[in-house]
Amino acid sequence: MPQKVVTTEFPLIDSDPHASRVIKYFRPSDYAVWAAATGAFPAALYFWDMADPSKVKLRPTLKLGGFLGFTAGFLLAYQRSSLRFWGWSENAREQEKDLQEMRQLVKEGKPVYGESHQPEWVQAAASRNSQWSQLKFGAFPMFNLVNHQHHGVDPAKYKEEESS
Repeated sequence: MPQKVVTTEFPLIDSDPHASRVIKYFRPSDYAVWAAATGAFPAALYFWDMADPSKVKLRPTLKLGGFLGFTAGFLLAYQRSSLRFWGWSENAREQEKDLQEMRQLVKEGKPVYGESHQPEWVQAAASRNSQWSQLKFGAFPMFNLVNHQHHGVDPAKYKEEESS
């Protein structure tokens, strides 16, 4: 089955990036969004209780709200980073970082997208399941945790051209 090709304003870096790469490429603004969501959820609960007092102890509610805000903030930051990998938002910083990282792997003779001990059919199934999954975080959070070769990008672009 051919991979879906989406034309975007910015270049595609990886259509199914590994979760560790997505997190490693977080920008400071992603961490700020994560922190804001972590604080916003319990703050909203606190102010809501101020407006309409429930006469219930708020501590457990605020702890749960903090956890939910932390989780939602992480998913939002992860999704923002993934959108840059897909080329759906500005990604010049990620392009440069990706080019340097992958060229270094090629120089060292390592596989560009990592080694996997799973059979090819498992890698392909994992790719089909996790590709574009960041768009469905509200229903079912799923991350790519499998190294595979299905990334929508030709790895030959990482080979350095030797100048004479």
